[in-house]
Amino acid sequence: MHVHILGICGTFMAGVAMIAREAGHQVSGSDRNVYPPMSTQLAAAGIDIHTGFDAAQLDPAPDVVVVGNVMSRGQPVVEALLESHIPYVSGPEWLATHVLRDRWVLAVAGTHGKTTTSSMLAWILEFAGLEPGFLIGGMPHNFGLSARLGRAPFFVIEADEYDTAFFDKRAKFVHYRPRTLILNNLEFDHADIYSDVAAIERQFHHLVRTVPGSGLIIHHNRDGGVRNALAMGCWTPTESFSLTPDNADEGVWSARLAGSALGGAGGDGSRFEVLLSGATLGHVTWDLLGVHNVENALAAIAAARHAGVPVEIACSALCVFEGIKRRLELRGEVAGVRVYDDFAHHPTAITTTVDGLRRKVGRERIVAILEPRSNTMRLGVHQAELAASLQKADTIWVYAPADLGWDVQAAFSDSAVPAKVVSDLDALVTELAADLRPGDHALMMSNGSFGGLHERVLAALAERAKTGEA
Repeated sequence: MHVHILGICGTFMAGVAMIAREAGHQVSGSDRNVYPPMSTQLAAAGIDIHTGFDAAQLDPAPDVVVVGNVMSRGQPVVEALLESHIPYVSGPEWLATHVLRDRWVLAVAGTHGKTTTSSMLAWILEFAGLEPGFLIGGMPHNFGLSARLGRAPFFVIEADEYDTAFFDKRAKFVHYRPRTLILNNLEFDHADIYSDVAAIERQFHHLVRTVPGSGLIIHHNRDGGVRNALAMGCWTPTESFSLTPDNADEGVWSARLAGSALGGAGGDGSRFEVLLSGATLGHVTWDLLGVHNVENALAAIAAARHAGVPVEIACSALCVFEGIKRRLELRGEVAGVRVYDDFAHHPTAITTTVDGLRRKVGRERIVAILEPRSNTMRLGVHQAELAASLQKADTIWVYAPADLGWDVQAAFSDSAVPAKVVSDLDALVTELAADLRPGDHALMMSNGSFGGLHERVLAALAERAKTGEA
């Protein structure tokens, strides 16, 4: 079967392409924004990518067109598709029909932590010898790819609440029918399609309705949005998790942190005990940072246990878990300056990322560089919280292109941390390279490519060091 995918370079649709190719289908696709890591992953799989959304790509006609949610009415290829007799489906529908129908689906949903938790869970199952399939919205270093068909029965999927396609406005995750479901957290996001947090809670409730009574829902027990979604009705056994140690309630997962680089009881999340109903079942020592990742780990361990993996095996797997591309990923070090990349899309995620780095580096200088790029960010929905989310940095830089649509300077006017707004990317590279000094940690946060800022700054630092030596 020839499967043609519109919007193929999005993280989800690239995963669908990889799985379809592995299942033996001829796969092609098109997109406008083509950049790593998804573009390189698709190229390595021998998948042909057409640039643009013109109608000519449908001649000769494929057997089916899989339509990504980036596509909208008015685009030439969409209009041509609707005029044709070519069958078309959404990505989630194709996946549900051709892959998930006969699998034990383990789904990870939530505003934050989906990619990391899904990656942890898939790696635990892999470490246990279960060879799971997975589709993850990022690139786990342990696998080197974001999706694979795997061996039945287990399939791990990052379950996104964004809408499915221009012809199906339900959340993508209602197609997946999980047997094991993780609900990490729930906050207002995707302001371009949801009017308020109550609308998102309703979508999560629709997901809860699809989990069978023989399944398991693992949820954060201190998250109000998750509690609201479950309160609308739940017909499945539950377990819960949160960082709070010494909770002896039945079915509650918790953690006890070791000390941190800053001292005190908080810990940086690099070492912790895993507890269930107050009893210690295992220990994890790993390279990840932040208490949010400890909670992600608890959820992954609980889900793996439901699939039959003992806790001690899960903990051993996490001890050699290597993390995910673009999640506080060190991209390089030049002249004593360490440059990190993080996929930031929401003030809560920004707060936890900066906090995790701060706990690790102590009093060394953190230079935070933010691109407000997501649809919700560009609408200015979270502008009032952005400055506060970066207060554990020492210096803040914000890239604000002219078409952003809201006053970034005003949003950071009361920041207790020095903040500078720059509207030109070239100027940002030049000024950053001049400002950074040995011992700094440059934390670059965007849910896009950030115009190659990481590589450009590293190159500028290298040139400065070379010139200085001369």
